[in-house]
Amino acid sequence: MEPERLRALLDEVRSGAVSVDDAVSRLRTLPYEDLGFARVDHHRALRTGYPEVIYCPGKSVEQILAIADRLGRNGAKVLATRAEPHVADAVREVMPQVVYHAMARVLVVPPDAIQGDRSLGARGSVGGAEPMGTILVVSAGTADLPVAEEAAVVASEMGSPVERLYDVGVAGLHRLLDRQDRLFAANVIVVVAGMEGALASVVGGLVGRPVIAVPTSVGYGASFGGLAALLTMLNSCASGVAVMNIDNGFGAGYFAHIVNTGPRTGPVALDVGGSGTETAAGGTPALRSDAVAGGTPALRSDAVAGEPPALRSGTAAGATPALRSTGGNRDAR
Repeated sequence: MEPERLRALLDEVRSGAVSVDDAVSRLRTLPYEDLGFARVDHHRALRTGYPEVIYCPGKSVEQILAIADRLGRNGAKVLATRAEPHVADAVREVMPQVVYHAMARVLVVPPDAIQGDRSLGARGSVGGAEPMGTILVVSAGTADLPVAEEAAVVASEMGSPVERLYDVGVAGLHRLLDRQDRLFAANVIVVVAGMEGALASVVGGLVGRPVIAVPTSVGYGASFGGLAALLTMLNSCASGVAVMNIDNGFGAGYFAHIVNTGPRTGPVALDVGGSGTETAAGGTPALRSDAVAGGTPALRSDAVAGEPPALRSGTAAGATPALRSTGGNRDAR
C-alpha cells in the first residue's frame, strides 16, 4: 500500500465511484494482518515507501509462503532474503512467476503474481521518488559476491539503476585504479569486503560520493567472522563512509537506494522558528544556521507554543557552543 493509491481510493470514495463499505473492505487489513505466527505489516509501504521484506532464516517454508501470499494479495512486490534453493523451489511451485537470484539468495515475487486486491499495492519505489543516479556495488574479492549481489539485487528491485565492479581488492589495487571512471560516475557506492576490509577506506579517499561499507565474514581465523573488517571500516580515516553490519547486503542495498532517491518531502520539519516551519525550495525540510559573524554554531531548541523543537545554530559573537532550550521566557544553558 502506497500513499498515491490510498489517495486514489479516497478520491473514488469522494466522487462516489467506490462505496464507503467497499473502501472499508479494501482497508480491512490496515495496519497489519495477524496470521498467528506473524503480523504482516501492510502499513509499512505507506510509512516508509516500501513493503515488508521477508527474512527467511528461522521460518518454515509454509510460513514464508503464507506471508508472501498475504503481501502479494495486497499488491506488494514481495522480496524474500537469505532464501535457500529448497525454499525457492517450494515457492516456485505455488507462484510460478517468482524470480530467484541464486547467488544473492533473494526471491522476488512480482506484484501481479498473486491474485488479490492490488488497489493499494506498492510499486516498489521509496516515497515515489526518482533515482538521482547510479549505485555502484564494488567487491574486494570473488568470495564476497553473495553479499555484494544481495546489495545489488535489493537496490535494483527497489528502483535504482545498479552497476557492478567486482574483484578489485587492495591485494591488486591497480585493478581498481584502472576503473576509477566508474567510481567517479556513480552517485552512491557500496563497497563489500572481507579479510581486513581496507577497500572501503581506499574508495572513500578517491570519491566525493557516499560510500556504504559492508564487511563480510570472509577470511581466516583472526578475521573473527568479519569482525576485523568491521572494525577497520568503523575506524576508516576516509570521510563519507557509513558502515553496515557484517554480511548485511540487504541493508546496504536498501540504504543505498534511499540515499540515491534523495530526501522525501512531507509534513515533518527539522527547523521551527518563531514564525513557524521553514523549508527549502520544493518543500523539503531544511536545517538552518543562524550564526552571526564570528559566532560558533550551537545546537539549540527554540520551541514556540504548540510547535515542536528544532535544531538551530544561533550563538552570538564569541559565544561558546551550548545545548540550549528556549521555551517562552525560559532559557536553560
